[in-house]
Formats: sequence, C-alpha cells, structure tokens
Amino acid sequence: MPAVTPNADRMPRSGIRRVMDAAWASGKPFIGMHVGEPDFSPPDHVVAEAERAYRDGDTHYVPNGGVPELRQALAAKLLEQNGVTAAPSEIIVTAGGAQALHLALSLTVAAGDEVLIPDPGWPNYRMAVGLLQGEPVGYPLRAEDDFVPRLEELEGLVTPQTKVIVVNSPSNPLGTVLSADVLEGLVRLAERHGLWLVSDECYDALTYGVPHVSPATFDHSGVVLSAFSFSKTYAMTGVRVGYLVCPPSAAAVAAKLQEPMIACVNAPAQRAAVAALTGPQDRVRMMRDSYDERRRLATDMLEAQGLPFVPPRGAFYVWVDVSELSGGDVEAWAVRLLEEHLVAVAPGTAFGHGGEGWVRLSLATSTGDIEQGIERIGRMR
Repeated sequence: MPAVTPNADRMPRSGIRRVMDAAWASGKPFIGMHVGEPDFSPPDHVVAEAERAYRDGDTHYVPNGGVPELRQALAAKLLEQNGVTAAPSEIIVTAGGAQALHLALSLTVAAGDEVLIPDPGWPNYRMAVGLLQGEPVGYPLRAEDDFVPRLEELEGLVTPQTKVIVVNSPSNPLGTVLSADVLEGLVRLAERHGLWLVSDECYDALTYGVPHVSPATFDHSGVVLSAFSFSKTYAMTGVRVGYLVCPPSAAAVAAKLQEPMIACVNAPAQRAAVAALTGPQDRVRMMRDSYDERRRLATDMLEAQGLPFVPPRGAFYVWVDVSELSGGDVEAWAVRLLEEHLVAVAPGTAFGHGGEGWVRLSLATSTGDIEQGIERIGRMR
C-alpha cells in the first residue's frame, strides 16, 4: 500500500487542539481559556459588505495576489500604522495569517534548510517548517531575560544550513512586545548572515502602553517578510483573510505560489476586508479596550493568588508559571485541571520545550469566565 510522506506523518498535532478535543469530548460545560478566539463579532459594516458581495454575485476568481482595492487599502494602512512603505504589488492577500506565514516559509525554505523559531512560540511555525522538509531549530526565550532573545545566542545558532529566522511580536503565547532596539538587532543579524527574517505581526493592533514596531522599518536589504491578519484585529478568525508583505525581489514569486496553494482568497471575504480597513474603527478600539480591562483583571487575580506570570504588553494572553503546581508535567496538569475543575488552558509545552511548567491563558473570553477560571486554577494547589 502507498504511504503518506514521512514529513507529513511526523508533523506533531497541536497541543492546543488536543486540549480542545478533550474539552469537547467531556460533554460538560467548561470554561475555555485555551484558544485565541475573540468572543466578539466583526463590525456590522464588515458583515454587511460580505453580504452585499454574495448578493451581487461578486463570487468569482480574483487575482492570485488579491483584489486591487484591498491591496491599495493595505498599502495605506501599512504606511500609516506600521511605518512600512510597500507598493500594492508587494502585498499578497492570504487565507488568514497562518497561510501568510506558510507562504513566507514556502518562499524561503528548501529541504534540509534550518529555520530558527522562538521557543516558546506558536506551534504552527514548527509544523510548517517540517511540512516543507526543513529543520526547525528553537532559540530559547527565558524568564530571566524577560523572554527577550539573546542576540549573541542566536548568532551562535546560525549554521551554513540556516536560511530563516522567525520573529513574533506581539508574542503568542507570551504576550511580550519586543523593543525597537531588539528588532533592529534581529534585522541586522539577518543581514549579516544572509538570512530571511519572517515577522509574525498578527497582533499588531493589540498592544497596551507600549508601541508595536514592525521589523521592516529597519530593513535596508530586502530580507524581511511580514505576516499580518484581520482575524484578531477585527474578530474575523473564520473569515480567513491575512496578508504577506514582501520585498520587491520576492513579491512576484509569492503571488505565483498562491495558484497551487489556494488560487485566491474568496472574493466576498476580501470585500469585507476592504470595508474593515476603510470603515469606522470604533469597534476595534472597543475590543482593544476590553482586552486591556481583562488583562488588568487577570493579572490582579493572579497576583492575589501568588501565581507568577509575565505581565502581558500585547495580544490577549497571559503566560502563567504553574511549575510549583504541575510537578514537572504541565500537560498532565492541564488535563487534570480540565477533568477536575472544567477549565481548559493551553499547556506551555504546546509551544515548545521551553514551555514546561507554564500555561497560556487566553483572555479572549468573558470577564466572568476569566474570574471563575483563575479562581478554579487556584484550587489546584
């Protein structure tokens, strides 16, 4: 019998999805703090534009790189909000941020190439690199360094096989936001070694008291590929619209790769994305303010319970140290928390070896669930 390819077979399943499956299989009402799924709906004018597109028959093939109106609106957004100058032709519309990142890696990774990925970091980086037959190499993010990468350590991980470094700010799962100095240092490192830098900026609109800085603002050599998403900013996770910003040398190839991958993002979703960018932004501000309130609530409760955590400065997660409670097996502890107290959290090991002893709490849920969830976590002492 024929077999699936080894790289597909050995791709690990997401540890977050394993928790989701266990929670659903329980058949019991549970508090979900495990998934980064906003509990808001998209703005009304965004939904109305998608409905109009379907009603008017705007449901046919569109250019691989995206409809011109959306790419133009994205160029304006990038300049105004991110300080990044990009021509519309250098912006490729993708099926969410996940596909933007996969497209970036498809452009830059061949079989046997090494890719430096953050550890702890979003598990899909490792999955995508493995599917492309590359070799993911984790670079440590440590509590004693405030989870900021050590540039000299990264430098030591570079080998002749290294082709890409992945950077994520604001961070999923950590909630950290890297400073301009650190990001510039990472871009300079990539330039020195002839590497691509793939920047995951899917939470760029969600920072609290600190600015979001795009690495591409420091790019003088065309080494940065920047991935963004509408999913978190506009609560459009299921609509699946993201975009990849490419240097001129890679843009035409990136658009070409869309044909065998997805052909194009569906037209009504792209029309909705145009409306999201060009319409009122008050709903975005409301959602960001709500996440900020939840962030303050969660950190106050964790502090009162004596549970160490990383103060979140971006995204909508809190990275919590449960090492004294979990006894060296945080995944088993998370399963026990679900079984005994009906609270689902993401075990830190879902994000890499460096996540042992930690859990990620998602604040993309109601304040009531946050209060009950953290109170129940406190019972696990």
